[in-house]
Amino acid sequence: MDALQKKRKAAEAALAFIEPGTKLGVGTGSTVNCLIDLLPSVRSNIEAIVSSSRASTELLENEGFEVSTLNETGDLDLYIDGADESNKRLQLIKGGGGALTREKIVAGASRRFVCIVDDSKLVGMLGSFPLPLEVIPMAQSFVARRLLKMRAQPVWREGFVTDNGNHILDIHDLAIPNPLEMESRLNEIPGVVTVGIFARRPADVLLVAGDSGVREMRV
Repeated sequence: MDALQKKRKAAEAALAFIEPGTKLGVGTGSTVNCLIDLLPSVRSNIEAIVSSSRASTELLENEGFEVSTLNETGDLDLYIDGADESNKRLQLIKGGGGALTREKIVAGASRRFVCIVDDSKLVGMLGSFPLPLEVIPMAQSFVARRLLKMRAQPVWREGFVTDNGNHILDIHDLAIPNPLEMESRLNEIPGVVTVGIFARRPADVLLVAGDSGVREMRV
């Protein structure tokens, strides 16, 4: 089974969590794109839908959904999104697509967070995937210098601007044995809008698609 087939299997498994009357949050990325393709099959169960990015909003609208804002809906019942990495405690690295700030907001506003991944994303320790930081443009060099003092290797995602008008620094070769501590430490640097560690608000359910099917993990 190739990676795209696995992503689709994970997305299919997530549909079972969309119960009648669900206020749904939808994330961003290639696995979520598979989910969006499938959402019309459960349209009648969705009371309202909120998106974490302009890209996902456009895809949802192409499927005939009216996308609401979080300010309109209030708290959500369910958030479904992918991840770039997950450990066994369902702590995540997200933001490869650059939507980490809005993803973290929607995840925080949701009663349940279901994360859909293929088995290549499950790791023993977070940090092999470059960790994204969304930073205010004027603070980009300052934040990068602070990261160098931490012996981290920040790389500006050149030519990319987030939906919020900010820049992304991707931190390479950063081992993250304590995601909660690292999330707090990086968030405290002035100019950092969001760090792509989801440890304070991890996933509640991780659906991991592999060659033998979809495995459901909970903490």
